[in-house]
Amino acid sequence: MRKILIPTDFSENALNAIHYALELFKYEISVFYFMHAYQDDIYINEALLTRETLSRATKIVSDQSKKQLEDLIKDIRKQHPNPRFTYRMVSSNNVLVDEADKIVENENIDIIVMGTKGKSNHKKLTFGSHTLQVLKYVECPVLAIPSNYKYIQPKHAVFPTNYLIPYKRRELKLVCEMLAPFRTKIDVIYVSKIKKLSMRQEDNKSFIEETLCKNETNFITVNRKRITEAINSYISDNGVDMLIMVNTRHSHLENILFQSPIDEISLNIGIPFLALQNIERRH
Repeated sequence: MRKILIPTDFSENALNAIHYALELFKYEISVFYFMHAYQDDIYINEALLTRETLSRATKIVSDQSKKQLEDLIKDIRKQHPNPRFTYRMVSSNNVLVDEADKIVENENIDIIVMGTKGKSNHKKLTFGSHTLQVLKYVECPVLAIPSNYKYIQPKHAVFPTNYLIPYKRRELKLVCEMLAPFRTKIDVIYVSKIKKLSMRQEDNKSFIEETLCKNETNFITVNRKRITEAINSYISDNGVDMLIMVNTRHSHLENILFQSPIDEISLNIGIPFLALQNIERRH
């Protein structure tokens, strides 16, 4: 059974990510956890709050959060009737990244699906602040859906790698099982001027090949120096509709996301983006 966490702020971007997830997992028996963490909403007008009004403001925001989640699930049942799906709602007086981390741990979540941005984020940013925090701090694969991206069956995914990371079987298995029903072709690209691999790289490459066995997987070396340019070009030249990367120390993704100012991220992601976390899970 697949366990999917979907944080929402009830924005159009969040709703778009929900519809994508419901289509993507329609062939799997799945439990969806719709989560609204509303602590920031309580303190939005902190200057007007007093100790006396805080509890009243908290109750108002809490009641509104539960009502919106109930309405959301009601609408989803109408629009996406699927006997394989179970829905749970989580309304929490917490900040998003902490609540997501707690649910991932307690419920053994397989994947988080969310919009690349929330309702308050700047149009020019590739990722909003909440999405970046979840990518960086929550120990779970994250599938980020760009604003206004309309669902199409994923037919062609690209997976850039340097083959230096000892991948987690659980996470590669997730990719395999998620994309196999759509017969998605996965291009594993190695961006390097040198074609020859070390023994360690060869072993990691073999592990990918063995674990993604349900998918058509192509291993390609791209002769370029700049990683982000190579990825952007490959996506635009090859009709790619999903990007998969691994987030770990010294990975391409860490370099792109976390060592650049947020508004200068050079990876222009206009397609669904799956970040694997490569972290040992307790379960």
